[in-house]
Parts: sequence; C-alpha cells; structure tokens
Amino acid sequence: MAPDLDLIFAALADPTRRAILVMLLEDDMAVTDVAEPFQMSLAAVSKHLTILSRAGLITQEKRGRVKWCKLEPDAMSAANVWMQGFGQFEELDLDGLERFLEHELRDEDNTSA
Repeated sequence: MAPDLDLIFAALADPTRRAILVMLLEDDMAVTDVAEPFQMSLAAVSKHLTILSRAGLITQEKRGRVKWCKLEPDAMSAANVWMQGFGQFEELDLDGLERFLEHELRDEDNTSA
C-alpha cells in the first residue's frame, strides 16, 4: 500500500507532532513519557499520536499495561522522494541576475547611443 502523502504532510504540519517525532528518534517511549514535556492533557497528546499513527510515521503497541510509541523512519521516504523532485532546480542567484541585467542594459544603452 502506497503511503498517503497528504496524511504525512498534514501530520508534519504541526509543531507538537514534529517535536514528538524528534523525541522518538532517540528510542521507543511510553505515551506518558511522550506527553511529559508538553503543556497539554494526555488526551490531547494521544490525539497527536493517533494522527502520527494514521500517517504511518509511528506505531503504537501495548506492552503489558503501558502503550509504547515507536518511530517508523521509512514512512517518510515517500515524502522525501517527492520533495527531492524539487531539488533538481538550482537556486536562483538573484545578485548574479541583477549584475547580468545591469551589464546587458548598460551595453544596450552604449550601442544605441
């Protein structure tokens, strides 16, 4: 099944969810540990985790009584491939373009005078 880019980018659009992903880079974490640094209820953090799960960016599993979250780094590969398609274009050198146009306009003025 192909990943849904809309779900991935929607999940990544929220700074709380991006912070959670950064936290999970270190290791799997219990939901309560994920919620600890945020000034929101456990229910609110759980909603963020659900969105990340639906996007395939994390998985959640129950170990005993504790629900754990695990980063799924391969899930972002489709988004990464899509974004790399835009990397084929070189950055526009606006200063260089300005110098070129000034030079061309100056030459044009000198030849028409």
